[in-house]
Amino acid sequence: MTRSPLRGGRRTGAAALCAAAVLLAGCTGSDSSGGADASPSPSATVPVPATAEDLQDSFQQVVDQVLPSVVQVTTGQGLGSGVIYDGEGHIVTNAHVVGDAERFRITMATGRDELDAELVASYPEEDLAVVKLTDPPRNLRPATFGDSGELDVGQIVLAMGNPLGLSSSVTEGIVSATGRSISEGSAETTIGNLIQTSAPINPGNSGGALVDLSGRVIGVPTLAARSPDGGGGTAPGLGFAIPSDTVRHLADQMIEHGEVVDSDEAAIEATVRTVLGDDYRPAGVAIVETEDSGAADEAGLRAGDVIVELGGEETPDTTALARALASHEPGDEVKAVYRRDGEERTVAITLGER
Repeated sequence: MTRSPLRGGRRTGAAALCAAAVLLAGCTGSDSSGGADASPSPSATVPVPATAEDLQDSFQQVVDQVLPSVVQVTTGQGLGSGVIYDGEGHIVTNAHVVGDAERFRITMATGRDELDAELVASYPEEDLAVVKLTDPPRNLRPATFGDSGELDVGQIVLAMGNPLGLSSSVTEGIVSATGRSISEGSAETTIGNLIQTSAPINPGNSGGALVDLSGRVIGVPTLAARSPDGGGGTAPGLGFAIPSDTVRHLADQMIEHGEVVDSDEAAIEATVRTVLGDDYRPAGVAIVETEDSGAADEAGLRAGDVIVELGGEETPDTTALARALASHEPGDEVKAVYRRDGEERTVAITLGER
């Protein structure tokens, strides 16, 4: 029996589902050597170029502005990237980068300064974590976080991080889509409302910065799609990032409370498990137990009911149900199709919050 997260994500655009298997872009197994020496620049955002001739200069200005805010996060198991969140030394990164560690070595963008940091909180449900420098230097360069709700498909973005241990690397691409919902491999955790980008995201890029041409962080890279040929490599041009609106919403809570107290993630508020049909294939999601006065309970669902569709999306297993929930927010009313005593029925559910 599995207790599924069954939660959704914050939305910035039309929700869409992606069935591709994904590969965490996080920790590499080795430290980096060397790094770019980035010079401080004014904190004001860089103006978007008016002509194509200005594009290269704009790229370089954005790199000079943002790269000092992107750090390397090293644990005993590997390394990833992080973004300086504020002047107090808080750094946002991915939950899969920090793993089970509680202490970290932070390498600044210059590649020369190594600092100690401790875990503030980790929220694997959205693959986000916050760590804090134990002795923050005075010359910290917090990044400017933009409004991911204003993103347009086709918008040029830069990804900054430490792929494969290569410090302070920069790649370029566009916003390919918004509102993607992705399952993490064979796990039942589904992350909703991700930004899809063509900017290359490789192991070690996780937790870094996805930046627009105004120098604002609009996402934190977290996933790269796995190649469908089964070779184990990443699929070119298919990377995913947590939107900056979600990052701020969760990071502020972790800093203030030491945990996430308001997930803003949709749920049916029930313990569920996948059931198999006569052909031994997944055939629906059975309710094991409902929470008193929760969304499923209020809709009249009870233990033994098997949900086969939610909000127009088929739910043969708990992962599919989590993906369907990731397309919605708490308070949304959706139709659920379920089986009870061999009879198929439909009910409206007002989704709760995880």
